[in-house]
Amino acid sequence: MFKKLLAFVAAMYVAVAFAAVDVNTATPAELDAIKGIGPVKSALIISERKKAPFKDWNDFVTRVKGVGTDSAAKFSADGLTVNGTSYKASAKADVKADAKADKKADKPVTEKAKDAAVATKDAVKGAAIATKDAAKETAKDVKAAVTPKAETKADVKSEAKAGAKTEPAKK
Repeated sequence: MFKKLLAFVAAMYVAVAFAAVDVNTATPAELDAIKGIGPVKSALIISERKKAPFKDWNDFVTRVKGVGTDSAAKFSADGLTVNGTSYKASAKADVKADAKADKKADKPVTEKAKDAAVATKDAVKGAAIATKDAAKETAKDVKAAVTPKAETKADVKSEAKAGAKTEPAKK
């Protein structure tokens, strides 16, 4: 009788160990039970799941850092599911195709960012030139405000020299 009870408990343990664990409903302990998922990765999974439930394996792989197609296949083999479905090889191809599509979609954004950076650089350069020109104008205004006194002294000296030349010397 004891052997049958022990066999039954062992069979239940195996059944529980290989039971499907859905990523959208699993507890941290259930996620930790999957080989390759530790406390850190389960915390990442739960934090992403709080934002929105995972739609499919592709969504899971793209949203959870450190999980790629190979690890997703291993997790699925160990009993992890997304919305009750296990990871399939075709899902792996879909993930790669989606990644390529995302890269192509990002190119115009990258080019737009480069254009914006150039425009910003040009605007900064233009502002620097305008500031420099304004500083020159201010310097001219300051010089003009200060110069009349200097010109007056110069005029006095030049008039004195001119007057000395035009007036006959007295003896």
